[in-house]
Amino acid sequence: MSAGFGHKTETDTVCWFPVLEESVQLHLLDPDYSGAERARANFALALRIALVFVALLWLVHGVDRALGLELARFGIRPREASGLTGILCAPLLHADWRHLFDNSLPLLVLVTGMLYLYPHSALRVMPAVYLGAGAAVWALGRDAVHIGASGLVYGLAAYIFAGGILRRDVRAVAAAMAVYFLYGTLVFGILPIRSGHSWETHLAAAVLAVLLAIRYRRLDTPPRKRYAWEDEDDAADADVTGDSRDSR
Repeated sequence: MSAGFGHKTETDTVCWFPVLEESVQLHLLDPDYSGAERARANFALALRIALVFVALLWLVHGVDRALGLELARFGIRPREASGLTGILCAPLLHADWRHLFDNSLPLLVLVTGMLYLYPHSALRVMPAVYLGAGAAVWALGRDAVHIGASGLVYGLAAYIFAGGILRRDVRAVAAAMAVYFLYGTLVFGILPIRSGHSWETHLAAAVLAVLLAIRYRRLDTPPRKRYAWEDEDDAADADVTGDSRDSR
């Protein structure tokens, strides 16, 4: 539009509102895609995978405590060669039971949501957040030992929230709103205002997840429900196109 907002022409008005309406329209899902039986099976599978991962965290911490292994030494030590193993190990390690408990429920919810809503994206996003955030902390983090799965929590929450903004299907928007209301206060965790917390991990995971949400915004897009009037409009458009060609 060449005219400014203060000098809107009649043509601007006619064109502007359909674009605005299209930009805020929410798409309902195709019932064949989101049927109850299929949805329950997909959700059950996602939940089982999330439970296995959280159970693994509890097993690692239980063995560590029972045998006195002090596995925290395998955390990320920024810019130290010995700290590189922490990129792989750190998300599996926790300082104490409270630390593990605080991460377990959000992980259970967010991993299930990620696998259920974005099964194809999850295969790329979860490894990228798991390893990418750790690599960023190793390169740029404070001189400390960084451990814990909270980077995954921040990364998955950021991806699901950003996905709901970028996509227009009802499921994605609903999931984004749920993440906002359940975990909106996580935003304070990306700021260096609390001691004993790896805010660098939180920030790196969240930023990386948002970038990935933009990159994969068209992946895992469910087919939307089509209405009879849309088919009629398409048929009418085809007839008009055919008539225009005939007139030539």
